[in-house]
Amino acid sequence: MLMVLSPAKKLDYDSPVRTTLQSQPVFPAQTHELVGVMQTLSAADLAALMRLSDALSRLNAARYQAWVDAPDARHARQAALAFNGDVYEGLRAAELSDAQLAWAQDRLAILSGLYGVLRLLDLIQPYRLEMGTRLKTARGHTLYEFWGDQIARELAARLDVAGGERVLLNLASQEYFKSVDVSALGARIVECVFQEAKQGLWKVVSFHAKRARGLMARHVIEHTIDRVADLQGFDAEGYAYAPDASTADRLVFRRG
Repeated sequence: MLMVLSPAKKLDYDSPVRTTLQSQPVFPAQTHELVGVMQTLSAADLAALMRLSDALSRLNAARYQAWVDAPDARHARQAALAFNGDVYEGLRAAELSDAQLAWAQDRLAILSGLYGVLRLLDLIQPYRLEMGTRLKTARGHTLYEFWGDQIARELAARLDVAGGERVLLNLASQEYFKSVDVSALGARIVECVFQEAKQGLWKVVSFHAKRARGLMARHVIEHTIDRVADLQGFDAEGYAYAPDASTADRLVFRRG
């Protein structure tokens, strides 16, 4: 079983890094091509392209101009430790042991507009490029067109390595999962839905759902889960499996 997560806009390149485990992303040529396109854009262009504030657009323009093609730990850090949004607060990768990180390396993938697919320990530089960005390249007018079926084919290869059931556990947002060409994946897809009790109804609350995706990924890692049936035991922070609301490929967890 292989999990997929979305990246985060918020980054952390300041906290100490305990582990020395690291790896390199699998699509360096594609990333180099995208960085080359981004380097032709001014801060004002980036602000318009990604709806950024002046400060963020200047920051990201500077990041792309300072890009290093073969980074080491001086310029980059492991993806799971660099991303610092709601999902990653649930994952708490910095608290995982080296043995847990090594196990998760082959069983968790992070979808990325710039890198395509990342493993937990892949070194990444600070960047901002969301998958839904309408960036014109030689391959099309969007990042979905740029990546084509490359992401799906990489995930399919990783499913062969992950072991257990040949299942892709989708813990990513719709924006990012759209980058996966399902027809090229050749695997069963299972998604988890996290709902809160609100005024007598069950609703997905974005902030809580993002955190819960990270909590689920951590649960899988802590319990070395490789079967869908074993996901039903997830009970972090008050969530419980709701069998009556679930189907075989759509697992619902509720709290309230």
